[in-house]
Amino acid sequence: MQTKDFHFDLPEELIAQQPSPQRGGDRLLLLNRATGRYDDRLFSDLAGLIEPGTLMVFNDSKVRRARIYATVEQSGNQAEFLLIAIARVPGAEPGSVWKVMAKNAKRQKPGRAYAFPDGTKAEIIRDPDGALEGTEFRLLKFERPIDDAWLEKNGHLPLPPYIRREDELADSDRYQTVYARKVGSVAAPTAGLHFTEETLAALDARGIERTTVTLHVGLGTFLPVRAERVEDHVMHEESYSVSEETAEKVSRAKREGRPVLAVGTTSIRTLESAWDEARGRLRVGIDSTRIFIYPGYRFKVVDQVFTNFHTPESTLLMLVSAFAGKENILAAYGHAVAERYRFFSYGDSMLIR
Repeated sequence: MQTKDFHFDLPEELIAQQPSPQRGGDRLLLLNRATGRYDDRLFSDLAGLIEPGTLMVFNDSKVRRARIYATVEQSGNQAEFLLIAIARVPGAEPGSVWKVMAKNAKRQKPGRAYAFPDGTKAEIIRDPDGALEGTEFRLLKFERPIDDAWLEKNGHLPLPPYIRREDELADSDRYQTVYARKVGSVAAPTAGLHFTEETLAALDARGIERTTVTLHVGLGTFLPVRAERVEDHVMHEESYSVSEETAEKVSRAKREGRPVLAVGTTSIRTLESAWDEARGRLRVGIDSTRIFIYPGYRFKVVDQVFTNFHTPESTLLMLVSAFAGKENILAAYGHAVAERYRFFSYGDSMLIR
């Protein structure tokens, strides 16, 4: 299977640079995966399009304010980092060393020192394993442990690279879901950005059950598929967790023949990764996944999908193509382009059933 088979032409002006004026004020493309038929709707129609008794699964991960800016002490130049995860380095105080992605990485070398706006100091240190050599990643050692409380005051939301502007005050609200609870993602689970408390209440009133999983979205979600053959692509790893309550709700829905509707590709990847075929239920607890879902994959848990529109030749486009059929997805995307739907994180939505 060729990566180029998942290409479609997308005018740059259809890539949403701002959210809709009001959360939930977006369009919705309804796709029947059995027939390929699609209909233009509004997100506000969503509750009426879902069958009562359906179990909806949301990802409650919260975006970390992981983009930080500093002054290079040796030169006075500006530096930018994206904090990925705490690194364990022998002899270093826990929480003081982070794996980061450095802008203009070739300039950011071991020994280079930085000052942050609040006066905190840090420096690049050598990677003891050498695993980061030749990459855009570095180890950044702070003078003291850095946590999310510090990042809330000093960090910025890491908007996706296709949003070509700096983050604004409004993004602090709009680039988080209203049900975000557990900090750890470097990008939002964007299908959930449409939902308001009023929408959730409308789902409840219609008898639609809800539950959550947690998958912390990593940088890999933005990485292009560089392999010519889809099968040769190596998927990035992300951590997830499933509660006993969610596992029981999913098991009960499957036993009773009620649909499981995954909100976003991160919820899909969690549910399909955590499914224990032998036991017929989700595994409970914390784990990680490199699951790569592309056409030919047999879905074990998910029956319906709510999602945004994805980038050409991306693993996310391959995932929804596996669910609804590549021809159906590309035809629906062609219609969305023709009708000027808004694409990607701050764009419009799609319900596949």
